[in-house]
Amino acid sequence: MTPRRYQLKKDALAIVERDHPWIFRDQISSAAHVFRDGDWLRLVDGSNKVIGYGIYEAEGAIAIRMLRKGTERPDAAWLKKKLTNALARRGLGSLRMAAPLLEMSRSDVGELVRGESVEPPHDKGPTLASITDGLRLVHGESDGIPAVVVDRFGDTLVAQSYSRGADALARFSVTALARELDIPNVLLRPAHRRKAPEQAARVLRGAPPAIGSFTEEGVTYSVDLAEGQKSGAYLDLRGLRRALKEHPLEGARVLNLFAYSGMLGKVAELAGATSITQVDSSERALAFAAAHHVGDPARHTFVTADVFQWLPPLAEAEMYDLVIVDPPSMTSNKAQVPAVLAGYRKLYRAAAPHVKPGGILVASCCTSRVEPGEFHKTVSDTLGGGFVRERVIPNEPDHPVAFEQADYLKIGWWRKRG
Repeated sequence: MTPRRYQLKKDALAIVERDHPWIFRDQISSAAHVFRDGDWLRLVDGSNKVIGYGIYEAEGAIAIRMLRKGTERPDAAWLKKKLTNALARRGLGSLRMAAPLLEMSRSDVGELVRGESVEPPHDKGPTLASITDGLRLVHGESDGIPAVVVDRFGDTLVAQSYSRGADALARFSVTALARELDIPNVLLRPAHRRKAPEQAARVLRGAPPAIGSFTEEGVTYSVDLAEGQKSGAYLDLRGLRRALKEHPLEGARVLNLFAYSGMLGKVAELAGATSITQVDSSERALAFAAAHHVGDPARHTFVTADVFQWLPPLAEAEMYDLVIVDPPSMTSNKAQVPAVLAGYRKLYRAAAPHVKPGGILVASCCTSRVEPGEFHKTVSDTLGGGFVRERVIPNEPDHPVAFEQADYLKIGWWRKRG
């Protein structure tokens, strides 16, 4: 793919100089309108000096995703370095990928050039890969591979691309990783947030099952690889699953809002909860939860409903030891953030009265446009003095945060005063 030339405006040049991976729509000129969605661009300044390479997106807030800063084109050696470093961060060693990368260099990514130094693995005790075979191997821009995520679920890798121009990167990255890690099954799934029309999932290797699985700290979870949200499961909630697993829930009543496939409900049951009510708008997701994440059916109640409508009229007598509020992302538009915060206030006003004294309310937000401080202040102001925040659950190491917008997941652990 031959990159097309585009001259950046001064404010866009400043973005590149700060090493931010995105150039937004209002920072580009009308000259960019000639480009097609997914075009690779050679970015130059006013003196025609090449300052980097990027992927053009025809719609949405992000206009250009940076591939590489500097004069050297993104190529096989560049991608090999990024993949090697991503594996090293996760304690998975270095790549042995000469063949697949050579194949890739003959197609979409350019000529193979000299190699670059890579970050060596660091010995920091047990690695994430030693406690789970469900982890994110590539986390987009935070691993230096824009718009691409690759998740491992046991013997299956799932890749997603959030931009047409990154499709080749996703395809070859996941294939190379599968060969390196000896993973038999590879699936390329459409990313639901893409502005372009959705494409069908593609099998790139083996025979990926409709329902996959992974084991995390001794607990096995099922994954809806055929039609599940994101890549099939929310690996980024590992820290919350760990917190629930360690929290004393013997005999507890639990309310799991926006339950999706019921993984948190399974953890609550394993921790000793005897009554777990799980609410979600997706009948399919709850059916999956009932089929795959329930040990004792007598402990679980499933409610298919819009949480925003179901929760406010809930009877005052319904009290819980643990209430989990984990809504999906509500917007990618900065202008809509005030409305999103109003939605959060509505949720927490409705949820707070149903937490028993001494009980826990988990407040989660995965809307990247809402900043962490903004979210936690909104929850604090809404709950008032009757709750105290005991902890903030940090991002997991396979979901690194390399720039502001990548810090999308915020989870607060609040206790109701007794």
